[in-house]
Amino acid sequence: MTFMLIVLGIVVVLLIYFVSLYNNLVSLKNAVAQAWANIDVLLKQRHDELPKLVEVCKQYKQFEQETLQRVIAARSQVQTAREDQDVAALGKAEGALRAGLGSIFAVAEAYPELKTNEQFMLLQKRISSLESGIADRRELYNDAVNINNVGVEQFPAVIVAGMFNFTDKPLLEFSAAEKTDVDMKSLFS
Repeated sequence: MTFMLIVLGIVVVLLIYFVSLYNNLVSLKNAVAQAWANIDVLLKQRHDELPKLVEVCKQYKQFEQETLQRVIAARSQVQTAREDQDVAALGKAEGALRAGLGSIFAVAEAYPELKTNEQFMLLQKRISSLESGIADRRELYNDAVNINNVGVEQFPAVIVAGMFNFTDKPLLEFSAAEKTDVDMKSLFS
């Protein structure tokens, strides 16, 4: 009788531990999803602001159409990656969009009327604010992903993760080229 109680006690403790590991993995997975949703909100807001910026710039006939076209194409790539939740493609598309925005803001320096256009200044400030928010949220997302990835790889949680298909999540990374400053000299030569 005592042996049965000990075995039953061990089974109950193991079951509680198993449930605890499972619940922890669910929490980690949901933290990643929430962090992604937070980035998604800001990406959507910026997505909505970019056509306004392009339209303001188009009012100045000489404004570089190639620069505007690059921003429009990159915006479309970001939207597709965002909708598909393709983190790798989003990182690449974000880089192209950031470079295009940097070019727009740099080229705008050569257009005094555009630089003083109230709508342009408001959009520039709004988009810059959204960029900062995206960078902050990206950091939080990558932290959540890192915690998730460590959680699904640690023993004995790796056993539970494998049984219930909890997987590693990709980090949201931008290439080195996207982190560099815009070459102002090349824009004005």
